[in-house]
Amino acid sequence: MADIIFPNLGITIENLHRVAFSIGNFDIYWYAVFVMVGIAAGVFFGAHFAPKKTGQNPEIYFDFAIWVIPAAIVGGRLFYLIFSPWPAGVGFFHIFNIRSGGIAIFGVIIAALATAIIFCWRKKISFFNFADTAVVGLIIGHVIGRFGNFTNREAFGGFASDSAPFAMQIRLDQVHNARTVTDEMLSNQIIQGGLTYIQVHPVFFYEAAINLALFIFLNIYRKHKKFDGELIAIYFLSYGITRFFLETMRTDQLHIGGTNIAIAHIISAILVGVGGAILARGYIRYFKNRKKPA
Repeated sequence: MADIIFPNLGITIENLHRVAFSIGNFDIYWYAVFVMVGIAAGVFFGAHFAPKKTGQNPEIYFDFAIWVIPAAIVGGRLFYLIFSPWPAGVGFFHIFNIRSGGIAIFGVIIAALATAIIFCWRKKISFFNFADTAVVGLIIGHVIGRFGNFTNREAFGGFASDSAPFAMQIRLDQVHNARTVTDEMLSNQIIQGGLTYIQVHPVFFYEAAINLALFIFLNIYRKHKKFDGELIAIYFLSYGITRFFLETMRTDQLHIGGTNIAIAHIISAILVGVGGAILARGYIRYFKNRKKPA
């Protein structure tokens, strides 16, 4: 039986289970696997580019990993719990159940930034130089982690018409969060082989693809950067714009209190503002220094 179908791409995926493997009665979900692989890849790329591209000591990034990994997981989980409705019938230990989902990327970013600032202060190293290297790892980790959303059947967009090139059909009974299914999806549901499918936009793939392009661009542009902090600022600006518009497509938005204001829109706007300000200040100083007589 097909679990996920991309009708316009001719792709059918069968037997895509959320559980990757089990240890006794303890299930390990693909979501957790992709998150951990993303973290490992992030640390590797940060340490890999440090000596080759910036002359930094790669050991610094392994030391940072000891700090940032737990901080990022806790930050991502707390962010999700603060802005997500608490499921009915779950107890206190729901807080720690991250094997199958419930880590918000903005919580990860905020926690990672706060940790990096403290880490650089304690190590007496330049935050912006450090951040320009570490951001490469953050982005590739984000790309890999988004595939956990795919296996969870979550973080998708609204109903996609048949003309949408990347329209994705998901089995309705496998949707991770029922509240993300809209009336429009249900009114256009598809019955195949006795199973019910909804057709949606794979927003997690859109985001992963854009971030992968940004990852490639920053690695190419790195040797041409004009000032420390430029790469992290480009990331803030680019991801802020990307997430702001993709968030409008998602049906699982996290809102502020009882409002219809998506917290992702607020933080995306802040990222755009901060990234734009860093770039403006850096370019002004760079071009002013270029005009000074030798």
